Amino acid sequence: MRWLLAALVCFLAAYCVLPQAASAHPQDEFCAGGSGMDPALCQELARLDSADADPQDRPTADTGLEDTVSLDRSPLETAAFYVGIGFQHILPMGLDHILFVLALFLASTRVRPLLLQISAFTVAHTVTLGLTAAGFIAPPGGIVEPLIALTIAWAAFENILFKEMQPWRPLLAFGFGLIHGMGFAGAFGELGLPQQIFWPALIGFNVGVEVGQLTVIGMALAVSLLVRGVLARMHRADQYRHVLVWPVSLLIGIAGLWWAIERAFLQG
Repeated sequence: MRWLLAALVCFLAAYCVLPQAASAHPQDEFCAGGSGMDPALCQELARLDSADADPQDRPTADTGLEDTVSLDRSPLETAAFYVGIGFQHILPMGLDHILFVLALFLASTRVRPLLLQISAFTVAHTVTLGLTAAGFIAPPGGIVEPLIALTIAWAAFENILFKEMQPWRPLLAFGFGLIHGMGFAGAFGELGLPQQIFWPALIGFNVGVEVGQLTVIGMALAVSLLVRGVLARMHRADQYRHVLVWPVSLLIGIAGLWWAIERAFLQG
């Protein structure tokens, strides 16, 4: 067990020090080589966009993509495939979402408060992910992305200001989840998925996001148990917040503030 915990610590440490993409929440270039985009869909879209393609095969105002694209895959297979894409949107692509989940985790010293926060966050981002991806709402990315960064900073600094999780924290997690759901939907906004695979893909993507978040929580729990064990052997169990919660929350908060400034004022 100790070796497993030590391996998880090394993984998290390596992830934090390895170079990240220029943007904390990069655009998901799913059709790039090895990026995880559905190869059948990429092939179909490339065929339709090809200059050598039969003009009769191209989508028109009367025949959209759903009438032109033909994918040999069942809805269940499509959902299963997009679970992987949703997972990748968290690990390793979603550093900002990872830090927000860590901020939620650090606020809780018991299982029940943590479950309340995560459940509220999950329900909220599932709602706005579906509404945004389906086109019912269209929040501008120039506003959503800085707001996501501010939610990270807020959640992190609350961990420093308050010793115990405050009663309003689950409601706050719900409100912030609405914002993050719009960010998750950015992975779908530019894909133009045909109707016959849209909903299976969206459901699979959301499941993958949840699995990714639970994986982050699982790794964080392993690290926290390791730290608590070390402090207990040193007879400093009461120093957990000073040793782990405060320093990590401070770093997360600073990162969130910087991303908010960068996304609001420094990106073209």
